[in-house]
Amino acid sequence: MEFKFNDFLMSISTALDFIEMDVFSIEINHSKRVAYVALKLAQYFNLNIQEQIDTVSFSILHDNGLTQTILENKVRNSDLKEFYFMESFKEHCIAGENNARKFPFLTNHKNIIKYHHERYDGKGFFKVKGEDIPLIAQFIAFADYIDFAFKYKKVDDEKKERMIKYIKSQKNKMFNPKIVDAFLEISSKDNFWESLNDNNIKKVLKEEVPVYEQEIDIEEILKIMNVFSKIIDSKSQFTEKHSDGLANKIHKMCDNYNYKHEEKIKLVIAGKLHDIGKLAIPIEILDKPKKLDDEEILIMKKHSYYTNQCLSNIDGFEDIARWASNHHEKLNGTGYPKGLKADELDFNSRLVACLDIYQALTEERPYKRQFSHEEAVSILKNMVLNNEIDNDITNDIDEVFRFNNV
Repeated sequence: MEFKFNDFLMSISTALDFIEMDVFSIEINHSKRVAYVALKLAQYFNLNIQEQIDTVSFSILHDNGLTQTILENKVRNSDLKEFYFMESFKEHCIAGENNARKFPFLTNHKNIIKYHHERYDGKGFFKVKGEDIPLIAQFIAFADYIDFAFKYKKVDDEKKERMIKYIKSQKNKMFNPKIVDAFLEISSKDNFWESLNDNNIKKVLKEEVPVYEQEIDIEEILKIMNVFSKIIDSKSQFTEKHSDGLANKIHKMCDNYNYKHEEKIKLVIAGKLHDIGKLAIPIEILDKPKKLDDEEILIMKKHSYYTNQCLSNIDGFEDIARWASNHHEKLNGTGYPKGLKADELDFNSRLVACLDIYQALTEERPYKRQFSHEEAVSILKNMVLNNEIDNDITNDIDEVFRFNNV
């Protein structure tokens, strides 16, 4: 299938930004601004087209290891704002680098994400110095730090003056002097700053990134999605294996229905990505050890809307986006985010919805114990009586998983 990897990354960059918004209170479109500044530097240094495309991809993915590192180090919600200064923070660079190996980059650049917090003077996490730091990693380190410290989003003359003064002071310290000089020249143009605001950044970045399409086997796309499934589930300690569990059950049910291979894999991908919108939900709500109040429920319900926003504009993902974002819709129209009714919900949307409920019921959560198969099916059948979910699918789930729960 034709897969526009950069379009995919652009579409989900907002979801990845939500992680940093939650952890560091960084504003939306952070990864797009980092990508734009890094791309302008790559163009200034005459990197070839493939390297420019990869510069954007690495920029969008630069903090993809954050949720995994937070979970593995058991960082408490109260410590998230201090996480940037913890010794364990450097582990997200290693996790992100390992994850990035699964992506179909066009060049063979190594250690870009691993070294994206290194300093030119060698005082970074890994003590790599000067030209030993990959150039693209230096672009990202520069763009990332300046947006974190000063916020490119809205720059008036006073802020620009402070920013330029600081950047100049960090020549041969934090930053490569050639990158500093390049940035000073690039940023001397007024349209550079206009491009970085929220109203323009997505459009400008899409226009500037060279177009490149490639044919990727559906199985290779699934491997890429496995990484995002891990990022999604790592957002909360209580849903660490939820997306993988759902995807496994979808796979089993598709085999039961004798689905053709491509449709099965697309449904599995929908299962992997169905909760990508939860990256937009604050950790304190996801990890709340008791039932949510009414206001928190409204916030939580937004996640399926964000899933649709992330996936619906990716060419070739139209079916995947529909099945993934419909996982909380109900046949009687009481679901969300669109309140669709039975005649608007295709069989695969109904299948993902039923299996998502079954998967959640058979998992332990902070506010409930893990239910047995029989208990879960009993709840599903009550939902059938209320015309919320599909009766035939519920019966099939009972039959398939009665003695073989995966």
